[in-house]
Amino acid sequence: MENRRRFIKKASTLALSSGFLSSLTSCSDLLQEEVALALPIQALPSGLFFKLSLAQWSMRKLFWSGNLTTLDFASTSRNVFGIDAIEYVNQFFMDKATDTIYLTDLKNRAADNGVKSLIIMIDVEGSLATLNEIKRRKAVNNHYKWIDAAKFLGCHSIRVNAAGKGSAEDVASAAIESLGTLCEYGEEEGINIIVENHGGYSSDPNWLIHVIQQVGKKNCGILPDFGNFVISIWPPKYYDTYKGIEELMPYAKGVSAKSRDFDSSGEHKTSDFKKILQIIKDSGFSGYIGIEYEGYKLSSEAGIKATRHLLIESAKDLI
Repeated sequence: MENRRRFIKKASTLALSSGFLSSLTSCSDLLQEEVALALPIQALPSGLFFKLSLAQWSMRKLFWSGNLTTLDFASTSRNVFGIDAIEYVNQFFMDKATDTIYLTDLKNRAADNGVKSLIIMIDVEGSLATLNEIKRRKAVNNHYKWIDAAKFLGCHSIRVNAAGKGSAEDVASAAIESLGTLCEYGEEEGINIIVENHGGYSSDPNWLIHVIQQVGKKNCGILPDFGNFVISIWPPKYYDTYKGIEELMPYAKGVSAKSRDFDSSGEHKTSDFKKILQIIKDSGFSGYIGIEYEGYKLSSEAGIKATRHLLIESAKDLI
């Protein structure tokens, strides 16, 4: 039993950080740090069907280490990566949601750099789909302040998680209740409540679409993520990435380009970006695709540059 626990723990770590496939490849097969850092920050080609944004999570190591703060995010996005739209992660300014002095500074810094604030991704504020009613209501209440902060910063959405333990039906009912309540509040503030396919039931498009449809609010949508279709680590259960994205796109109010490892030619190891972008284009989507580098083999800067370059190169044939 102990060996099985160790295996599950190890498998979970691999799946969530680098992916099973990428963890089994040799370093010689991967894009090297110096090559990725040398990639040019090319301008977006004319006729591109989407715009680029940068998710703060891509630089999590720099924020965790204190080498960057959230106040540096907009200028770094613009001046280092040539990206003029950003997606915040609340974990990096958890105690600032109601601090109007801080939020004013954050808003001004984005404006000074010509950067749009799009989304605040909300984590660690409680489970919106827990079957415990008291905890669920507390989680909902915890999200209100982030809706207010999103409005203050000029964002269009907060990204939430629809996580809970129990049967698919019971967790869906709990998620529908919580999302419905948040959407009512969000309507008043002009903010969308969007759910990411983020593991568990939410990584099953059939389940997630059912939840969104039952909420039935125009400001309730989805943030499709390229790499989060792991329904269960043990027993292993995955949903087809390309089918999943195609099914989620009609409800998309943004898209997250999750990346981890790249081969020596710069292609992503575990997903075909060009195929995904074709699906997104065919859906009629023309909004922002956010770069979310989640790998560990490259530095944050190298990973973001590699993802940016691959997105643009993959899209050129689709113009």
